[in-house]
Amino acid sequence: MTGLLPADAVSRRVDAEAILLLGGGRALLMQLAHPSVAAGVAEHSDFRSDPLSRLQRTLDATYTVVFGTEEQARAVGQGLAKVHARVVGPGYRADDPALLLWVHATLVDTALRVHRRFLRPLSSDDAERYYDESKIIGSALGVPDDVLPATLAEFRQYVRTMVATLEVSDVARELAHAVLHPDVPLVLEPAVELGRQLTAGLLPGPLRRQYGLSWDRPRSMALTLAGLASRQVLPRVPGSWRRVPVTAA
Repeated sequence: MTGLLPADAVSRRVDAEAILLLGGGRALLMQLAHPSVAAGVAEHSDFRSDPLSRLQRTLDATYTVVFGTEEQARAVGQGLAKVHARVVGPGYRADDPALLLWVHATLVDTALRVHRRFLRPLSSDDAERYYDESKIIGSALGVPDDVLPATLAEFRQYVRTMVATLEVSDVARELAHAVLHPDVPLVLEPAVELGRQLTAGLLPGPLRRQYGLSWDRPRSMALTLAGLASRQVLPRVPGSWRRVPVTAA
């Protein structure tokens, strides 16, 4: 069977890049910045003890839609709909179109920004195609078509507006601590610290400040230089070495 996306889809090329995983913390904290998302996660999951499992499940669902068959994509969408229908609390529902859109948007925005910073900017045509394909992915994952911004420009404006207006809750800050300070063996702490710095640097400034994450000019310069070095090196690495093993349906 064929997939929802064409074989030459930009999303198949971009989403397979392992470097995008560097944006996982950014995407999670952006999602949690919405108070209703944070409340639903806190009250209906084991996020505090296993914060990365949410990201893993989201990535698995996205990879299935991007690289799998239409049948697999539909099955993932139906499974998510059943899960979301059970996540209900005071003032929120996980199947609220606005929440579904925001969670999806954090992944799309993060992928585009991390790809540009650490690999290469997409051409204007490829960026537009990537966004158009993201609407197909979002729809398959339950985002109603009528709430998806029509164009990449409208999508970027939507993300800017959300970032400027979201108010990070105390619950979100508590959950963010679980993301940034996981319980890991001491030998892994240097890698965790690097992840904390990357997440802080990649977060939009307004959200970084609301989460209480420190940032300064030296670290900003270090992130800029790391991106520059990565853009010089990664394109020269064979594609098969750079990709997560999800390209075969």
